[in-house]
This record gives sequence, C-alpha cells and structure tokens, in this order.
Amino acid sequence: MYVESETLELKRELTDDSLKTIVAFANTKGGTIIYGVNDDSSLVGTLPIDLVLPRLTNMIRDSIVPDITRFVSYNQKQIDSTIILEVRVSRGTQRPYALKHKGLSPRGVFVRQGSSTVMASMDTIRMMIIETDHRRYELEVSANQALTFLQATRLFAERRIPFEETHQKTLHIRDGEGRFTNLGLLLSDQCEHTTKVAIFQGTDFSIFRDRREFSGSLLTQLQEVGEYVQQYNRIRSEFPGLIRIDSYDYPPLALREALLNCYVHREYASSAATLLHVFDDRLEYITFGGLVSDVSLEDLKLGISLSRNEYLARVLHLLGIIEAYGTGFPRIFEQYAKSSCKPVIETSPNAFKVTLPNRNYLVEHVGESEGLYEAYQYIKSKGSIQRKDLQTFLGISQTQAGVLLKRLLDKNMIFVLGKGKLTKYIAH
Repeated sequence: MYVESETLELKRELTDDSLKTIVAFANTKGGTIIYGVNDDSSLVGTLPIDLVLPRLTNMIRDSIVPDITRFVSYNQKQIDSTIILEVRVSRGTQRPYALKHKGLSPRGVFVRQGSSTVMASMDTIRMMIIETDHRRYELEVSANQALTFLQATRLFAERRIPFEETHQKTLHIRDGEGRFTNLGLLLSDQCEHTTKVAIFQGTDFSIFRDRREFSGSLLTQLQEVGEYVQQYNRIRSEFPGLIRIDSYDYPPLALREALLNCYVHREYASSAATLLHVFDDRLEYITFGGLVSDVSLEDLKLGISLSRNEYLARVLHLLGIIEAYGTGFPRIFEQYAKSSCKPVIETSPNAFKVTLPNRNYLVEHVGESEGLYEAYQYIKSKGSIQRKDLQTFLGISQTQAGVLLKRLLDKNMIFVLGKGKLTKYIAH
C-alpha cells in the first residue's frame, strides 16, 4: 500500500503538473513519483511504457533548468497484471531547479512540504542559490559600509581582546581591502536583523501578556533577550524534608544554549526575525533556515555540528560566549536528563524550532508520569489522534498508550470523539 509523503507522490497519469513535483523533489530531499496509482493507493496502471517514457523524458529535458536528467531514473514494475512506472528523483546539486518558462521566481521554483508540492518563497530561493554556490553570507561585502561598533567595542574591551582594523580583518569583520563584511554588519550597531519575543497566557496563542522586539548588534540582542526571557523563568520551591529545594521552570543553561543556537545557526540571507514564544507550559525558539546540508537531527543530538555561520561562531567563542563547538544540544538534553519531559527539535526546509518544556508546569498540571507530557504535546500538535498513533510515536504498547490517554482524560486535558475503532483523542 502506497501513502503519499514528503518523498512519495502518487499520480494516476502523466500530466504537466508532474514537472512541478519533479522540481520540488530535486530542490528538497529527492523522492519518487509512481504513475498508475490513485491517491487512495488503488492501482489503475499506466499507458504503454513506450508511449509514456519518451514523453516524460522530453518534458523533463525541455522544461526544467538547470538540466536535471542525470538525477532522474525510471523503473517499470508489474503488480499482478497492472503495470506502474516509478520515477526516482535525487536531490540535485545545482539548486534551485525551476520550470524554464517561469524562471527563478515562486511560480517557477517548487519545494516539498509534507506530502504537498508548494511554491518556494524568494527567501528560500536565495538560500538555495547561496548554498549551491558555496558562498558564505558572512564573508560577502556589506551593502552598508557606514557601520559603528559601540556595543562590540565595549564587549571586546571587557574581554581585553584587540578590536582594531587589523584584528577585524583577522576575524573577517572586514575583508582584505578593509571593507565591512556581512559579519561586520551582524556585529554592528546597525544590524538589520531583529529578535521578537512574545509572552502568552496559557498554552496557546489566544492571549498576549507581553511582547518585545530587540534590535542592534547581535551581541547586544543575545544579552538583552537572555535577560528578558529569564524574567519569566519562575522558581518552584518544595520542602520534601527540612531543606528547601528550588527548581527553575527551565534550566538556565538550556535557555542559554537554545538561544545561542538561534543566532549561530540561522540563515541571515533572509530578513525574517528570530522568534521566541513563551507559554505557560513551554518556550519555543524559531529561526529561519533548516538544517545545514548533510547534518541530521540525530547528528545534532550527538554533538555533531556544522555551523551555517562559522565566523560568527568563532567570534562568540573568542568572547567566551560559546564555550565549545558542537556541545549545545547535548548540554540541553543533559539538563532534562532527570525529567520525564524532554526538549523537542523540529525542522523544515526553511525553519528550525527548539521547544523547551516547563518542568514545573509538568509537575503541577500533568504529573511526573513517564511519557505523559510528550503524549499531551503530540496530541496538541496533531489536533486529533487515535491510540495506535500514540503507540507508534512513543514506541509503547497498546496498554501503555491506554494508560497515558486515561490519565490525560482524568485531568481534563483531552476529550474523546467517536467510539470503537473510530475513537479520536483531541486536546482541550
């Protein structure tokens, strides 16, 4: 049985829309189109292969730029008496690929989002160009050369680190001709990138409590955003015996490392702001720019890091703001080692999101049951689930999933819709 996904598309027959999907696969993670299959995975079969294949290969060769033919392969399969055609598309090395008659515009460049083919934004197109050309945004000459460094100069002086023009060249804040680079722009008082922080009441976006936008040098933003968010990091006190035990909502070190990740790994070729959302039960860090090529989520958790902004990371390391390369995510997870709730990392082709759960909220509202918080967050993110979905997500038995769902029902955190095999669980 076939199910459409980020890397699989089902087509009943060959149409011009196939080109959009091929472009999207080549621009994203690659994928396979299967011709002769309905959306519900029932087989209908294709026209004779000697008619379909020449037409398809001609369409790909004539309508997609740059040439993508070497990244496309074909395989004819017979299931019972039905013939289907598999077209495998590898991720291309000359991204972005586009429909020739539309060019490098959102109408010509497509990417995959889940099981859908969608138009790429101009920011996404620019990111692919930079990535493919192996150009570093940091090292390009800044369009703004009237830069000042009041905040950076103060911080370098406090650390007793030279910040004269010669040293700025060594740090790639200036190029060999003395011109300011984009790294210089990021560290300058004229930095164009901002950080937006929103504080919400409850666990959704319904009610704003406060919001702030931070600008100026990234060095200043790091400090000011960190101090602002720490104001909302409450301390919970317990007296299990004669000695009081204090516990922060969020481990301060985890807050710091997650914030550093926002600035070191974001894609500055885009003007999109860095976002922080503070809810009663969690804190979300959202940055523009997905994973760097050839690095997976599992790699990050193991401490394998390939920085998108290598020279910015070097400056932060020199200033003692970053203590060691590649230790950020392992340190975040270490801070939650004794808690039943765990940080969550999510990524898309264009964005990166780190969610830190509020440990005290878990204790006060959910309880310390292993997996309960993850179950609740999963249900919230999906809208509605069935019990088997929770089993698969957490890798637990049917009985364990039933226990977690019952506890959430008892706490009135979810409700039930339907009966029997059609039963769905929905978060309040």
